[in-house]
Amino acid sequence: MAKKSVSNSKEGFIGSTWAGLQSAWREIVRVSTRANTSDDSDPDTIRSQIRACLDQKGGEVSARNRAAGLARSYLEFSAEERLEFLKILNNEFGANGDLIASAIDALKTAENEAETELSRYRLRRALEPARVQLLREFNTLHSGPRFLVELRRELIDLVKEYPELSALERDLKELLRSWFDVGFLDLTSINWNSPASLLEKLGRYEAVHKVRSWRDLKNRLDTDRRCFAFFHPCMPNEPLIFIEVALVKGLAVQIQDLLDEKMPVLEPDEADTAIFYSISNAQRGLVGVSFGNFLIKQVVDLLRRELPNLKRFSTLSPIPGYVKWLESELESGRASLSPSESKALKPIAGEEKPIEFVANALKSPNWHRDDALRGVLKPVLLRYCALYLQQAKRTGRGTAADPVAHFHLNNGARMEQLNWMGDTSPKGIQESAGIMINYLYRLDRIESYHEDYNSNGKINASKGVVALQGKVDSSKYQ
Repeated sequence: MAKKSVSNSKEGFIGSTWAGLQSAWREIVRVSTRANTSDDSDPDTIRSQIRACLDQKGGEVSARNRAAGLARSYLEFSAEERLEFLKILNNEFGANGDLIASAIDALKTAENEAETELSRYRLRRALEPARVQLLREFNTLHSGPRFLVELRRELIDLVKEYPELSALERDLKELLRSWFDVGFLDLTSINWNSPASLLEKLGRYEAVHKVRSWRDLKNRLDTDRRCFAFFHPCMPNEPLIFIEVALVKGLAVQIQDLLDEKMPVLEPDEADTAIFYSISNAQRGLVGVSFGNFLIKQVVDLLRRELPNLKRFSTLSPIPGYVKWLESELESGRASLSPSESKALKPIAGEEKPIEFVANALKSPNWHRDDALRGVLKPVLLRYCALYLQQAKRTGRGTAADPVAHFHLNNGARMEQLNWMGDTSPKGIQESAGIMINYLYRLDRIESYHEDYNSNGKINASKGVVALQGKVDSSKYQ
């Protein structure tokens, strides 16, 4: 299959927010001694500029100037020119094979512990691709971390069509993991009095439940709500990940109620439960850099200190992979109905086989609006949802197939309760048949539940969730 052409638009990478960054780097380059008499986008010019950055001639200031010039050029490249740059960096600036071979030989012939340790050190250095040094140079620039986060975002998209760039993407991911370690991050509370520019970003980055208006956003930041985000010192105005919390009585079971602007506001000291109803990663370039588990635990600690009346910490979570999985089970013939389910469906299915009726009913976006249909589908869809969450595994990994389930189970939560018609939005019906789930964070069991899942693949669930799946041969879902 022919590869799709790369978009000519620069908006996808730099956008208007990069104007200040370009200006800052242009000033660095202006005061430097680097001559720029050739076309910066010419492949040979790109190669020579990369080599100049790696040569480290003239000291750190000169190296920084050269890196700023190269980064500025990259921002001004077209999409095709950026792709050419990335290919050159990936394909021509890897590890030095001769140095690796020499280091291996030295390690083999080492005569004592000191020589062995020195040889191991030199081998580690030799194994590092030359391009990593350039990425580190970029990181030292003003707003360099932001540039690299955006660079990886573009790489993530490009790797789908140009898998040969995966080595560069992996190198950058590992560097970002160390530079954005949770120990460097600041946990900040966000409220309606936060800067308007930050509030606007919350609305734009919300990935779970779309913010419909400023009024909707204000409701999510009311006195019975909390919002927390991680920030990096080098990106002070850019949230990396944020979590939205509702303070309620009892377990929340329906997301539309939580988002209803007309619902009465609860006094925080009257709440007994904190519901985490949305966790959004704000920077796609940091996908695979784990923040969520630390965010939840730190938020729980803050809320306990602020509101000692809170006794329970839970989520109200979507189940985004459920309907797609169920449709696959129905189409393959692996799904079946119990005698009682078939009997209940028969009057409404007519001449159609009950199992085929279920498959066809789910294809309608409005099936849930029919009271009779919704009633007979409820036990079937709840049973298969419980089965999906507890039995379906990611191929070759042995972990929960549903990404949200995997996230919370790995963080030390347990499956507490399935909620029928918990999300009646078009997205909720399409992805999870309207069902939502509460994951419960028991403070005395978080570590043991995490260990159960992370080490043994064990999924902890309440008796109610376990009972919903009925008797099943779990081996067919591994």
